[in-house]
Amino acid sequence: MMHAHSPRDRSPRVSLKALRTLVTIARHGTFARAADILSLTPSAVSLHIRSLEEELQVTLFDRSRRQVSLTGAGHLVVERAEGILAAYDDMADALVSGPGLSGRLKIGAIHTALAGRLPAALVRIKAEHPHLHISVLSGMSAELARRVEDGELDAAITTEPVAPYPANLDFTPLYQNRFWAVAGAAFAGVSLRELLATQPFLRFDKRAWAGRIIEQELRKLQLPVSEQMELDSQQALTHMASMGLGVAIVPLADEDLLHLPDVTLLPFGEPQRVRHVGLIEHASSRRRHLTAVLKTALKQP
Repeated sequence: MMHAHSPRDRSPRVSLKALRTLVTIARHGTFARAADILSLTPSAVSLHIRSLEEELQVTLFDRSRRQVSLTGAGHLVVERAEGILAAYDDMADALVSGPGLSGRLKIGAIHTALAGRLPAALVRIKAEHPHLHISVLSGMSAELARRVEDGELDAAITTEPVAPYPANLDFTPLYQNRFWAVAGAAFAGVSLRELLATQPFLRFDKRAWAGRIIEQELRKLQLPVSEQMELDSQQALTHMASMGLGVAIVPLADEDLLHLPDVTLLPFGEPQRVRHVGLIEHASSRRRHLTAVLKTALKQP
C-alpha cells in the first residue's frame, strides 16, 4: 500500500549551482546578465530557477512585468542562499591543507599591475603559501571595482578610486605612480605645452580612472591637444611615444623609469600628478586574512 507524502516530508535536493545562479540574478538584475557572468546559456539559467521553484514549491520571481523581480519568498531564499554559499566557500577553503595560509582568492588587476608588481608578488606568495590559490582577471579600475561590489571578485588591484564609485568598497593604498609626458628623444628641450600643441596626442583611455585624472589636469592647465588615438595600455602608449608617433601622458612607477628606452620625459601636472595603486575589497569581505598576504607582497618593488 502506497502512502502519500506532503512536500514537508521529503528532503529538498537543491543544488549549489542553482543557488549561485539565483544569487547572481538578484545581484545583477537580469537572467541574461547572470548567464554572461556564470558562462551559462540563458536556457540553463532558466532551468536552474525552475528547478529551485519546483523543489521549494515557491515562486521566486514575479514574471508579470517586463523586467522580472524577486517575490517575497524570493528575497528570503536569496538571503538564505547567500549564507549557504558563504559557508560552502569557507569549508572549501578550510579543506585545502598544508603550510602557510590556504584558500582561494579571485582578484582583478589593472594592466600596469599585471606588467609591473603583480607577477613578482604572486611568485613570493606561491613560495610562502603554496596552498593559497589566486586567479587573476584583467580590466580597468572602474570595471574591476564594480565586479568586486557585485561579488564576482574577492578584491582588485586598481588605481585610487575617482568619484563616482561604490561607497561600500574599501581602498588600501600600496604604492604610487607619478604621471609623465613621454615623447621621442628628438624632442629633448621642448616644453610640455609646445609638445602638446604641435604633436599628436596619444591619450590614455578616458574611461579609466588614470585617464580621468589626465583629462582633469589638461583642463586645469588649459592645455589643448590634437588627439591621435586612445588606448588603455601604458606600455603601448609609452612605446609609441618613444618611436616619435606623438606625446603620451602615462603613470609610471619609479622602477619603470629604469627600463625606459631613450625618450624625452617631462613631469605632468603642477605640481606633478600622482596616483595611488592599491587593493579594493568589499567592506564586508570574509577574505581579508588572504588579501593581507597580497597587500604585503605588492608593497615590495
